[in-house]
Amino acid sequence: MKMKCIKIICIHIDKGKKHDYRLFKENRLPILKSTKIQADIGYQGIQKKYSQSKIPHKGKKKCPLTKQQKKENHQLSSTRVVVENVIRTLKIFKIIAEKYRNRRKKFGLRLNLLAAICNFQLC
Repeated sequence: MKMKCIKIICIHIDKGKKHDYRLFKENRLPILKSTKIQADIGYQGIQKKYSQSKIPHKGKKKCPLTKQQKKENHQLSSTRVVVENVIRTLKIFKIIAEKYRNRRKKFGLRLNLLAAICNFQLC
């Protein structure tokens, strides 16, 4: 079985700590409504704007997940693991895993260079 070539195509940064979904909303990337988006549980509310998006079902104490919902969550996580592995590859360089203690002005440039290195490594 041949592996797909996975590439990091977009990196967006902002000052300080900010939740991924908030950063996604503020970024305003031009995404078509028909684009399929797979996100983690932190992106609740994305389905209002993008109907093709999928997030895992969330179980509650009084209403646990059904077998079908668990199966769908498993299928979604098995495809999202590729994205998580790319994030892990970036975190190996410690630039996003730990506090950045260098010039803030060059952070974006350095992160893009690391993404290019990861793209070279992943293909």
